[in-house]
Amino acid sequence: MLSIGEFSNICKVSTKTLRYYAEIGLILPSEVNPETGYRYYSIDQLETMLFISRLKSYNFSLEEISTILKSEEEQDAKLYLALTRKAKEIEKQAREFKKTLDQLSDDISNLKAGKSIMSYLETIDVQLTEVQVMYLLSVRKMVHEHEFAEEYGNCYRKLFRKIEEDKLTLSAPPMVLFHSDEYSPFGLDTEFAVPVREYATGTRDFCPGLCLKTVLYGSYSNLSSIYTKQREWAEKEGYESGNALYEVYVTDPSQVTDESELITEVYYPVKKKAAGI
Repeated sequence: MLSIGEFSNICKVSTKTLRYYAEIGLILPSEVNPETGYRYYSIDQLETMLFISRLKSYNFSLEEISTILKSEEEQDAKLYLALTRKAKEIEKQAREFKKTLDQLSDDISNLKAGKSIMSYLETIDVQLTEVQVMYLLSVRKMVHEHEFAEEYGNCYRKLFRKIEEDKLTLSAPPMVLFHSDEYSPFGLDTEFAVPVREYATGTRDFCPGLCLKTVLYGSYSNLSSIYTKQREWAEKEGYESGNALYEVYVTDPSQVTDESELITEVYYPVKKKAAGI
């Protein structure tokens, strides 16, 4: 038998942590002296503690670890699935950290060269263009930020099913129109749309007219920079908002293997400000 101190030293886990693990039933002492309250662990429990520590190093929660420990039947199969899921999570985190590190390196290089870390905004191209009227088949609803990815899939499946049933023809890539400037407790007023050639039941006219257009290559996380640059351009040149801002998804996000392959066109409908404003 090992005292809690010896067990703690071998496994490199504090006695405070071991007591907490006992409280939540994760790993209990093999024996507790009824007179002194001293806790003792068996040699066999060393591997259990190492197993717990290993899963913790993979960012498993204590609740997840407890579930795995208690799954006596097909434990290896359940563990395999849990480890596979966790590996995917860590791979995603690693990609995000790599992207952040690359951006950080660029900022450091710009500062060394005497440039502002915001100098990347100067590379964003804003063009003034006239967009012709189009027919949209769409679904409009209030969407919360955390629901967007799910609603994107649901709404476009519904729209493409309708296109197939009615034998309509796509005229441009899918797009999303944002009809409100900010999120409310009810979400963002969002319209998922597909431009089609035919005017049919369920379609509507959309007349963007004069727009500021910017093409984004890469992650959607950079969209805020595009919005900022377009607003700055409009303010400087004397334009104001004329219609719902919209994004055109030139590449289908479900069909790319890396965010760098994404191509998104951002359109900000504008009109000239009235004289004196």
